[in-house]
Amino acid sequence: MKDSKSAKDIFSSYDSESPIATEFRRIYNNLKKHCTPADNSFLITSSNRGEGKSTIASHLALTIAQFTKKKVLIIDSDLRRPMMHKIFKLDNLFGFKECLSDSQDPLQAVKKTHQKNLYVITAGARTGTPSSLFESETVANVIKKVQFYYDYVIVDSAPVLAVSDTLFLGAILRKTIFVVLAGVTPREVVLRARDVLLDSNAEILGVVLNNALEVLPYYYDYKYYEYDRFREI
Repeated sequence: MKDSKSAKDIFSSYDSESPIATEFRRIYNNLKKHCTPADNSFLITSSNRGEGKSTIASHLALTIAQFTKKKVLIIDSDLRRPMMHKIFKLDNLFGFKECLSDSQDPLQAVKKTHQKNLYVITAGARTGTPSSLFESETVANVIKKVQFYYDYVIVDSAPVLAVSDTLFLGAILRKTIFVVLAGVTPREVVLRARDVLLDSNAEILGVVLNNALEVLPYYYDYKYYEYDRFREI
C-alpha cells in the first residue's frame, strides 16, 4: 500500500485483513491465556539488533487495540536506539527516560496515536548512562502505575545480549516474548540469550519467528510471523 505517508508509518502499511495481521491475532490469543487484569504486562526483546522486535511490538499492540477494543500502551524502553516515535510518527521530547531520571508522572508521558485505544510512551531524550536508570525502583513503580490504567502494557526493550537494561526489565515484568530472525540469528546466540533471560528470572512465554519466508518452503507465499513455545525450536 502506497500513499503520501512514509512507508515507515505503521498506519499506512497495516492491513487488518492481511495474513500477517491474522498471525498477530493468533499471537494475541496465545498471550491472553497468560494475562490477568492484575498481571497484564509483557516484555518484547531479541538476542541482537535488527531482528525486528520493535516491528513485532508495534504491530502486536496495534492488532490488540483493533481486535479487542481494549486500551493498549506500548513503552519504548530502548533508550539507545528508540524506534516507537518513528513508527508512530510522534515527538520524542518527553518519555520513558524522563519518568526514570526525573521521576515524572508516566501518565503525563503517554501519547495518543491514530488508533483509538492505542497509546505510546516514547523513549524520551537521549542519555549517556541509560543502564543506571534501570537499576532503581522507579522502573517498577512506573510499570505498576500504568498497569492500573491500561488493559495491556507492552514494553519494547533493548536486545538481551547488547546491554543489561533488559535483564532488569525482565525481572520486573517476568513475562517475555522473544523475537528471533529466521535463518539469520545463530542457534547458539539464541540459546545464550535465552539462558541470560532465564537467569534474570524472566519467564519466556514463547518465541516469535520473524521473516519465516526466507527459510520455509516455496509454497509459503507471504511473509508471516509464527508463534511457538521456546522448547519446540
